[in-house]
Amino acid sequence: MSRTSRHGPAPGAPGRDPGTTPKRDRNARRRRLPMRFLLPTTILLAMMAMLMLRGYVHSEILADHRIQPEAATGKVPEKILDGGPVIDTRSGRTTSLSLPDHRLVLTFDDGPDPTWTPKVLDVLKAHHAHAVFFVTGTMASRYPDLVARMVREGHEVGVHTFNHPDLSYQSKSRIDWELSQSQLALEGAAGIRTSLFRPPYSSFADAMDNKSWPVTQYVGTRGYITVVNNTDSEDWQKPGVDEIIRRATPKGGKGAIVLMHDSGGDRHQTVQALDKFVPELQAKGYDFENLTHALNAPSALTPVTGLDLWKGKVWIFLVQAAEKTTDVLVVCIAIVGVLVFTRFGLMLLLSAAHARRVRRKGFRWGRAPITEPVSVLVPAYNEAKCIVNTVNSLMASEHPIEIIVIDDGSSDDTARIVEDLDLPNVRVVRQQNAGKPAALNRGLANASHDIIVMMDGDTVFEPATVRELVQPFADRQVGAVAGNAKVGNRDTMIGAWQHIEYVMGFNLDRRMYDILRCMPTIPGAVGAFRRSALERVGGMSDDTLAEDTDITMALHRDGWRVVYAEKARAWTEAPESVQQLWSQRYRWSYGTMQAIWKHRGALVERGPSGRFGRVGLPLVSLFMVLAPLLAPLIDVFLLYGVVFGPTQKTIIAWLGVLAIQVVCAAYAFRLDKERMTHLISLPLQQILYRQLMYVVLLQSWITALTGGRLRWQKLRRTGVVGTPGSVQQPRAAHSGNERRPVG
Repeated sequence: MSRTSRHGPAPGAPGRDPGTTPKRDRNARRRRLPMRFLLPTTILLAMMAMLMLRGYVHSEILADHRIQPEAATGKVPEKILDGGPVIDTRSGRTTSLSLPDHRLVLTFDDGPDPTWTPKVLDVLKAHHAHAVFFVTGTMASRYPDLVARMVREGHEVGVHTFNHPDLSYQSKSRIDWELSQSQLALEGAAGIRTSLFRPPYSSFADAMDNKSWPVTQYVGTRGYITVVNNTDSEDWQKPGVDEIIRRATPKGGKGAIVLMHDSGGDRHQTVQALDKFVPELQAKGYDFENLTHALNAPSALTPVTGLDLWKGKVWIFLVQAAEKTTDVLVVCIAIVGVLVFTRFGLMLLLSAAHARRVRRKGFRWGRAPITEPVSVLVPAYNEAKCIVNTVNSLMASEHPIEIIVIDDGSSDDTARIVEDLDLPNVRVVRQQNAGKPAALNRGLANASHDIIVMMDGDTVFEPATVRELVQPFADRQVGAVAGNAKVGNRDTMIGAWQHIEYVMGFNLDRRMYDILRCMPTIPGAVGAFRRSALERVGGMSDDTLAEDTDITMALHRDGWRVVYAEKARAWTEAPESVQQLWSQRYRWSYGTMQAIWKHRGALVERGPSGRFGRVGLPLVSLFMVLAPLLAPLIDVFLLYGVVFGPTQKTIIAWLGVLAIQVVCAAYAFRLDKERMTHLISLPLQQILYRQLMYVVLLQSWITALTGGRLRWQKLRRTGVVGTPGSVQQPRAAHSGNERRPVG
């Protein structure tokens, strides 16, 4: 599945020492390298910031739900304990106020709520009553329109903290934060500030104790009047409409501040009770007024302008953006969940069907097996370390072949090494560096036979590989065959992860796509083509960076069948460093997108092309592009859930997804007769390796959307993958001057 360089190597340029890299080129590389990570990292950080902001305004971050038990009252002045519900500690005062008789101030805590607050406002408007809404900063930030409506309809608004903590547990800096953030929300929502404050979990004035009194004193120094209540409807208990009215009604015609709630749960009883309570008491001579109006005091609301107003508006904008972004992310994670589980289900079911079909007793592709000779094309660019193993593996083939090595302008001794082997049926064709598609087309022009096998210069075949690979051509409808590419250098962690990916991700996929008759890619490491099929579609194209995907899609559109031969095993050398892996997968991802775009016309065509366009292209786009692009959301929400909760449910959900992946991987390994011990690293692969693939795909998207161009890269090879059954070659030490253009 590796691909050869399109451009010639810089070290081979005339007049340049092949062991050196110009300083200007090194500096350019250093300047460009961070861009690989900059855009994806920026997007990831922005996504996390939106989640953090949402968690903050939903009281999932920095929330404190502790409630202080009752404490002694010895430090609270008697006139406060015996006084009214309005407590003023501003400028060193220690006073309290009560409402005049027949004046009621309805207060609603914990809102605004998108369901119940509008209903409460509708009832108040219908009965020409006013109230005070003690809002939390979190809810005001999320539903600013409701705060604006409160102010617009003549109600007063008070601060009920931002996250609703018991302030007796909090430091002065945290109290300041709760107040200032709440005011910021009010400024952005309605363009006002307020001097009214109600502490969470407050009750009557005589409930003030040694823990809450210092908070009341400190809040007064910040310019706030503390408002508690005379009557408590206890509507949060939902005791029934009549009971709510009974508890809320003051005795003896006295004035009172009534505590109700417009948020925090089902408040339908509150709304029903309010609709009866207000007109009944109005008939008894009660006025329902704002607090400051009832006390004949100046309004508690102060308009804000200038910088403070814009700060508030920016805050509301960011919160709303976080809410909408999170809603979109939730939809996306639902989509990716459906795609992932659909893919898993299809892979398991269809790969099982494929295995049953090709493994049943007496299965044959056609009337007679393919025995005629075939041509094997080996495009090679700077493969001096690998080419001997590659050619020797072909010489052991159980099927008659001719071997054509196309040297694509190598700057090393690749061509000479093959020629010095002096092997029968092995030819070397030299050309100036023109890229892999041109090399394959050159080999095709020099091939002698009607069936063409293509492989990479770093790949080795088993003796039976060619024979197994060409048997499907006994079916005259088959135009191309995908072999079973395997990772040969799986002794490193990154190699083991790619081994899992090849067996599970690639080969199970190929079985599935074979059954669906829309296989998207013949792997460059091991594939075979009918010569006439290649000629009908114009041979290999250099329109994309994924020539193997491009040619496969072209064959589908031309009406040819593309199948998978599980026994045609080839061993390829996978990238051994993150940089090399990045370069390879970046090119694959981008090339796949190019191929999809190139063949988009199949969506509206008729016949075989239309079938592939309406079945194959959507599946490839969903499973190979869209799902991997959205899949990072699973990990983002996992991290968020582990840190901020619900931790246990999040971990269980992630383990459930991992278990499904283990089942799929184990089944794939069983089909390929691989040792299960390699699956030990699967959890770590999901945590680390998968993240790298996400960023690569995201960068490919960015490159595609911005119209960027990506050149071919040549991966550094070590030659450690030998002929199957032979002793693996030791890894050669790399000198500091030995470099390949991989980035």
